[in-house]
Amino acid sequence: MSTETVKQAVYSEEITLPEGVSAKLEGKKLRVKGPKGECEKDFSKMKVSIEIKGNKIIVTSVKKRRDYYAVAKAVVKHIKNLIEGVQKNYVYKLKIVYSHFPIQVKVEKDKVRIDNFIGERFPRYAKIVGSNTKVTIEGDDVIVEGPCKEAVGQTAGNIENATKIKYKDPRVFLDGVYIYERP
Repeated sequence: MSTETVKQAVYSEEITLPEGVSAKLEGKKLRVKGPKGECEKDFSKMKVSIEIKGNKIIVTSVKKRRDYYAVAKAVVKHIKNLIEGVQKNYVYKLKIVYSHFPIQVKVEKDKVRIDNFIGERFPRYAKIVGSNTKVTIEGDDVIVEGPCKEAVGQTAGNIENATKIKYKDPRVFLDGVYIYERP
C-alpha cells in the first residue's frame, strides 16, 4: 500500500451580479449599489482574494486548507447578502409591549428614544447603525429596514437591548420592545 498525497485545489467561486446592481472594490472594501440603495463591507481582515471582472465577483481562498475554505465561503455569503439587500430591503419588525406604563418610542436623527419605560423618568436610547437604515413607528410596531443586513439586525438588537429589564423577575416584568419578525 502506497501513501499518496491527495492534491486539493484552491477554493474559488464566481458571483454574477444581477442586472441593475454594480460593485466597486477599493482595496478590500467592497461597495455594492442597487435599486434599493448602497451597502459597503470591509473584508481587509479576511484571508481571501477578491477580484471584479466585468459583472462577476471572484472570491479565492489564499491557501489550500479547510479553514481558509470556510473563510472564503463566509465571504461569498456576505457578498450574496449585500447583493440581495440592495435588490430588496431587509425588514425587521418589533412589537412594543407594556402592561401599566405606556411606552413612547420616537426617532431622533441617528437614535431611537424610548420614553416612560416602566415608569422611568429618564429616556433610554438605542443607536441606529448604518446611514441607509430607516426606523419607522406604526402604532405598537417598530419597523427597521435597509439594504445592509448587519446594520438592520444590529439596529433591531440595539432597540431590543435598550429595553432590557435588570434586577427584576423577567416572568413578571414583560415590558419591552421585542423582535417578532425578521428575514
